[in-house]
Amino acid sequence: MAENTGGATSTSRLLRAEDGRGDSESERGGASGRPREPWKGDFVKSIVYAGLDAIVTCFSLISSISASRYSSVDVLVLGFSNLVADGISMGFGDFVSSSTEKDVAAKERAVTAWDVTNHSGNEQEELLRQYQALGMDINDATTVVNIFAKYKDIFVDEKMMAHKGILPPDEADKPWKNGLVTFAAFLVFGSAPLLSFIILIPFTNNDSIKFVGACILSALALALLGMAKAKIAGQNYAFSMAITLFTGAIAAAAAYTLGSVLKNVAGIQD
Repeated sequence: MAENTGGATSTSRLLRAEDGRGDSESERGGASGRPREPWKGDFVKSIVYAGLDAIVTCFSLISSISASRYSSVDVLVLGFSNLVADGISMGFGDFVSSSTEKDVAAKERAVTAWDVTNHSGNEQEELLRQYQALGMDINDATTVVNIFAKYKDIFVDEKMMAHKGILPPDEADKPWKNGLVTFAAFLVFGSAPLLSFIILIPFTNNDSIKFVGACILSALALALLGMAKAKIAGQNYAFSMAITLFTGAIAAAAAYTLGSVLKNVAGIQD
């Protein structure tokens, strides 16, 4: 028992040492140039997509309203009402799409399981050809397929991914959580452009100054989202921030220009 314990301890120390060495190499780039791993999270897509859409949508609305020379009260009323309405729509849309995707995957798995049960030979042949098309040697492909054929659940999942390109449904996924996260992210990020019209109330009544403040807060929010996107995807921070800011600037400029043009066409006076 003492020898086994000592061996396990030595192995644990060796593994910890190797892990530590790997972490050090990763921090300084690593001798092998190993790419940086993306941050893994269950709601990454919902946060990034909802955040970017919220900032661009809300700031574009503010830009069009400001170009039409409406008051700060109009900006706040229309901005927050639009923010909540769009947030509910986005959250519900994410919930529906996630639920549909999960239901489709479950249905496809049931169909694939039936095919594997009733037409095992044909399914094995299809998977064999799929592996060969990917460049696997015929003997190796045959060996792999024969092994998978012994385990029905594994074979069904592999058949779904290799032949249909669909991941098996994950029972741990909760579509309502995706919808809730999307709604929350939309409200949080979308509030950034509107904060200027609230924070500056005690200091100035100049709507132009408040609009400039909204521009600055929107740019900061977009930059923060760009940094988060770079961290999540393992991308270059400067490039990700630049793309995000450029997207927001184009949308805001288009909204401001359109609002100004429509104001002149409608003959609205300042």
